[in-house]
Amino acid sequence: MDFGADPYPKYAWLREQEPVVQVMEGQGLYGLLVTRYEDVRMLLSDTRMSKDPRNAPLDWQEAGKGRPLEDRTGLGTHLLTTDGLEHTRLRRLVSTAFTARRVESLRGQVQQITDGLLDEIVPRGRVDLVTEFAFPLAITVICELLGVPSADQEMFRRWTKDFRRWTNKTGSDQAESENARPVGLRDLLGYLTELVDKRREVPADGLVDALIAARDDDDRLNETELLSMMSLLLIGGFETTVNLIGNGTLALLRHPDQLALLREQPHLVEPALEEMLRYDGSFETATWRFPLEPIEIAGTRIEKGHPVLLSLASADRDQAKFKEPDRFDVMRSDNGHVAFGRGAHFCLGAPLARLEGRIAFDGLLRRLPGLTLAVPPEELRWQRSLTIRGLESLPVTFDA
Repeated sequence: MDFGADPYPKYAWLREQEPVVQVMEGQGLYGLLVTRYEDVRMLLSDTRMSKDPRNAPLDWQEAGKGRPLEDRTGLGTHLLTTDGLEHTRLRRLVSTAFTARRVESLRGQVQQITDGLLDEIVPRGRVDLVTEFAFPLAITVICELLGVPSADQEMFRRWTKDFRRWTNKTGSDQAESENARPVGLRDLLGYLTELVDKRREVPADGLVDALIAARDDDDRLNETELLSMMSLLLIGGFETTVNLIGNGTLALLRHPDQLALLREQPHLVEPALEEMLRYDGSFETATWRFPLEPIEIAGTRIEKGHPVLLSLASADRDQAKFKEPDRFDVMRSDNGHVAFGRGAHFCLGAPLARLEGRIAFDGLLRRLPGLTLAVPPEELRWQRSLTIRGLESLPVTFDA
């Protein structure tokens, strides 16, 4: 089985033999990969580690994905590219809009969307759970959160699929593409700009309106920050949920004893979700970090500015932290996973992903009896990306 399908044996070897290792992609895109739980956990919240790509070497910035995010996508300053006071300011402003109450208010809509998708699926006996359930569920919920009219949501699906295909290319492929950024993202940014203008004239009650109104004394998001945050919430939000549902369902199907246990005791869905995130989470690594000063990790000196990737997937299978880490156990209690990161950059969308996951798995377990993989596991295709850990498709059969 190749690394993309099952990277965990290789990660186990790296944790033991080479816990900080050089990685290469394309031509010139390089960095160091950190794989042990304690090292990853510490660096996730270490203020000496910058998220701002301007702190990387110039030659790295010019190589594929290494170029500044705004050059590749048109997105500017947001939570994944800032540190310190600037990051604190942005997170404080966004948090006033993206509240726990707002997420919880979506529960009824998430349930309705889930039920509607399952109503279409149940009579068929076969479905691709990624493309026909997880993806439309996630993108529809994000559109509802942003306040995108239902008539425009199909365009959002097309644009995000286009962007998803583009992000799965290697950095060198992106750099050599005819356009600096995908058509879908250009259309998306244009649409969001128009949406903001409309909402300023006629306010509604969506997240867009809350972000426009977000302020801290006299401080508020400028136009570029506003569009960048909306795009980040859209793209990051749907990817997290799609991969949680896809990877989590596959884990259950490959461990029928745990699937049966969850069907018998549906109240275990909460610890089951956390185990899915630990066992095979939505993101293989955290996004790039750059030391602001030389740092020593596991006996390796990392120079100032040298790009660093933190392997969330490897950390969450570290035998030094988790008992029998390669065992999938929906009743696991020692689950201090780092699938959503840690510290100041902890995933803002984690509560929404958990809400969608709870409702989605409740529906799948109740309404799709006899759920089984429709293809051999080795035929499943995984996205090719440094950061994303997700299936391209998940064909299943069930008792119609």
